Amino acid sequence: MPAKGLLLYCRAGFESECAQEIAAFASARDLHGHVRAQRDSAVVEYLLAEPADTLQLTRSIDVRALIFARQCSVIFAQLHALPAHDRLTPILAAVRDAGMRFADVFVEGADTNEGKALAPFCRSFGNALVGAMKRHGLLDAKSPLRLHAFFPQSDRVSLCVADTGRSAAWPQGIPRLKFPREAPSRSTLKLDEAFLVLLTEDERTRRLKAGMSAVDLGAAPGGWTWQLVRRSVRVTAIDNGPMDAGLLDSGLVTHLRADGFRYQPKKAVDWLVCDMVEQPRRVAELMARWLEQGWCRRAIFNLKLPMKKRYEETLSCLAIIDDALGGRADIRAKQLYHDREEITVFVESGG
Repeated sequence: MPAKGLLLYCRAGFESECAQEIAAFASARDLHGHVRAQRDSAVVEYLLAEPADTLQLTRSIDVRALIFARQCSVIFAQLHALPAHDRLTPILAAVRDAGMRFADVFVEGADTNEGKALAPFCRSFGNALVGAMKRHGLLDAKSPLRLHAFFPQSDRVSLCVADTGRSAAWPQGIPRLKFPREAPSRSTLKLDEAFLVLLTEDERTRRLKAGMSAVDLGAAPGGWTWQLVRRSVRVTAIDNGPMDAGLLDSGLVTHLRADGFRYQPKKAVDWLVCDMVEQPRRVAELMARWLEQGWCRRAIFNLKLPMKKRYEETLSCLAIIDDALGGRADIRAKQLYHDREEITVFVESGG
């Protein structure tokens, strides 16, 4: 396969952080390239000098280990000036020339206003492309590969391949979640997405069992508490503000009006969750203290990033936690679709 580079999707406005991260990832493996990205495009290309270097880098990447990239795939063809009357023929020829078969096909635009305007085209063309690939024997349910056809515009496409076991399972790398009307705030979608993205299916089954205990720091009005209660987890909600009445009526929530930075549990809990608007380092230090003291077994929390040096601040905050736990922690972080100027972090102490 002729590898031309990597294509990464990210949140619009965070192209620089995504580029810094993939460049650092490559450099740590003694691989070097250059970035091609436009601000607010929600896309980053990382181009290496040699196709072999691209494939070597790809084999070591699991998109779940990247913080700012929602999806990562290998570019094998880029086509420009596609004829409006027949885009399918040149794309199908390039796919056939690549000599691969695919389990699935994602036809995607960027997560921008321009990309959203292309969504009807992507849906329609996706149906046509899948049908043509079936006819030409290019689809195989047993293949470990997925085809990504990324359209920055309707007459341009980057054709990419991703390993289904090491890439996000959703188009654009975004799990589409529906806001539950019973939830007290839209922030509930952050924790719902965090469970999907940061934990595997098996981990969700084993680590989110009915009857478990949790503390929610800065809980009001209860968006994150709601996600725990719907899984029958008992929650101590810490906030000086009012909690949703329906949550309190569930019998699973104890509301304590207290300062989230001062509260200490009487006994260890299974989960700590936190979505407080506070300086990221202060939150990181608080989470590190809970985990180091053994007050919780695992935690999910948000770090609100500053306007500048967001990548550096992210690494600094994660290092605070890792150092406090002696380098034995399982730390996973991601800028989720429902995040804005923040990242969501899962930590489980290993000792």
